Amino acid sequence: MTDAPDDPSTEEDPPEGTDPAGADLARTALGRARAAAAAKGLRPGRAPLGGMKPAEARRAEALRRTGASARSGAWPDARDPQSLDSTLGRLVGERGWEQPVAVGGAFGRWDAVVGPELAGHCAPETLKDGTLVVRAESTAWATQVRLLTSHLVRRLDEELGHGVVTKVVVRGPQGPSWRKGGRSAPGGRGPRDTYG
Repeated sequence: MTDAPDDPSTEEDPPEGTDPAGADLARTALGRARAAAAAKGLRPGRAPLGGMKPAEARRAEALRRTGASARSGAWPDARDPQSLDSTLGRLVGERGWEQPVAVGGAFGRWDAVVGPELAGHCAPETLKDGTLVVRAESTAWATQVRLLTSHLVRRLDEELGHGVVTKVVVRGPQGPSWRKGGRSAPGGRGPRDTYG
């Protein structure tokens, strides 16, 4: 089978009186479609100027408008798929969340930071303005943690960076609260002798 000529003007209709069939019918329809497209100024079946297919030309135009290059190089760039680790690292860096993320990581790994024995009896509550508040399960353990504050600050300096934790406040177990409801008298002394 021979290729159809590129020039639509050379396409010929089948001779009068014959019934076109199969490839002849398709060739005739293609010739008419090309002639109609050429009359509209289109170049069907050919790549647009520059040698690109229409989809590639649209992509190149979109990339040109955004300022990106039309083709990727041999090395990864911003348009390539990124790992979740690098994307989150970039986000944390751009937002200035390095310290809060490090503190959250240390709180989450408290047993690895201070050791399993100490972590079994106390837990971090807050870290604000360099002051770490630790809650102990008993007054005896609160005393023990107070004796170990210098070791605790040194270990947290290794984990979080120097100067993030400057002071450790150790609190014992929280006593029962008699406060009921959302309202109370300011400066009130509590229930006192209301036990009848």
